[in-house]
Amino acid sequence: MASGQFGLRLKKAFLAFAAAVSATAPIANANAQGISLLRDAETEKFLDDHARPIFKAAGINPNSIEILLVNDQTFNAFAGARYMGVNTGMLTFAETPSEVDAVIAHEAGHLAANHTTRSAEAMANASRPMILGLLLGAAAIAAGSPEAGIGILGLGQNVAIADYLVYSRSQEGTADQLSITYLDRLGKSTKGAMDLWSRMRNYQIITGRRANPFLQTHPLANDRYAALAKRAQASPYFEKKDSPEEIARLKLIQAKIKGFLEDPNQVLRDYPLSDQSEPAHYARAVAYYRYSDIDKALKEVRALTGERPDYPYFHELEGQILFEYGHADEAVAPSRKAVKLLPANALMRIQLGRTLLASNEPDLVEEAAVELKRATTLEPDNGFAWFELARAYSQMGDEPKAQLATAEARYYSGAKPDANQFARRALRGLERGTPEWRRAMDIILATQPAEGAPPLPQAEPEESGEPKPVPQEEPKTPDVPDPIIIEDHNTN
Repeated sequence: MASGQFGLRLKKAFLAFAAAVSATAPIANANAQGISLLRDAETEKFLDDHARPIFKAAGINPNSIEILLVNDQTFNAFAGARYMGVNTGMLTFAETPSEVDAVIAHEAGHLAANHTTRSAEAMANASRPMILGLLLGAAAIAAGSPEAGIGILGLGQNVAIADYLVYSRSQEGTADQLSITYLDRLGKSTKGAMDLWSRMRNYQIITGRRANPFLQTHPLANDRYAALAKRAQASPYFEKKDSPEEIARLKLIQAKIKGFLEDPNQVLRDYPLSDQSEPAHYARAVAYYRYSDIDKALKEVRALTGERPDYPYFHELEGQILFEYGHADEAVAPSRKAVKLLPANALMRIQLGRTLLASNEPDLVEEAAVELKRATTLEPDNGFAWFELARAYSQMGDEPKAQLATAEARYYSGAKPDANQFARRALRGLERGTPEWRRAMDIILATQPAEGAPPLPQAEPEESGEPKPVPQEEPKTPDVPDPIIIEDHNTN
């Protein structure tokens, strides 16, 4: 995996997700399961482009749902509250964009039907006899250990968990049917859903999986296929083909994901030098980059930028490779090109800002601050962007703004006591009434302990017409925040 925030990389996030109970598998303790997220501008744009019309067809405000890219190579997706998660494995398993649409439409069905809330109600009704035993047993069953679950549960709880799992399976059937409705409304092919479940059905048969259908949170693939077949095949759009452009986009994303997440040797076997397609160049560029063979990596990525100079993500990868191997000066040009081609993307601007910052040249540091500030406008909750902006302000000698940006970084990482302290330090050097002063006050008030809080800092008296300098302190580097905690929602 690439370090930092660029290319395909781990997303540092802290999200309050208490309400996002899965529409299927109940987990005994939400804190027991952490999910690592990835950020990738190209993949996020692809998912957003496909999800927005589906959300609208489902009567959901697209701006109300955040799509998360999950670092997991199993075929899976989930939805709850205002989030939808897509595993990298779902994207690499899909053979066509229509299959991706089918999964998104299924998850939109859960969101539109408000299954998050209703699952919580169903669990509450089912678990009244002994809620703790039920939760532990359900977690074991959902994790694939029905024997362990049955051992935890008593007779009364066995009935309760069976009732809950029936309810869960019915939700999945509802979401499947709703997915066909949404795809029909958009004139999209319903064949993708059938192709998915057909392959999943064959997989279960080939692997000899003997699953008890009464101890599953989801219907078996064969049952899902049978339940959907008649209606999906009756759709007037069943045979509608995906556009060549969307197929090409999916193939590039799959190549990038495999390049970053699979063993580089396997990647080079799957995409041999004899393959001169764009996905092959893409995958090999990433594999060589991970092998630290920068010359070969740059040769591959420059073959792409030479053929398609208007594709921002190729320039982004070239900039990432150069930056992370110590060639920050050379990384500026491709990073600038990526921003020029995709100016409204925060990740692109963060990469450019970080690259400019590495130069240590005053003019470029000021430009870096501008780019990073724009990134925080596009993504106000991006803690990494705030941290890099703090570094830029510190290099410029503007310690109050550096401390304020550090407070923002700490706030969005969930470290509220640290955010409070840095905001208080920033406030002493900020002019009263300015947007920065008000933001520092907002952070202080939002992170104020209930009792025993120190008084708000006052502005320092001026001497000889000049403000008293703020004591120089090294801004504390934000810790990597915990991955979000979320309950899993299997679509398979």
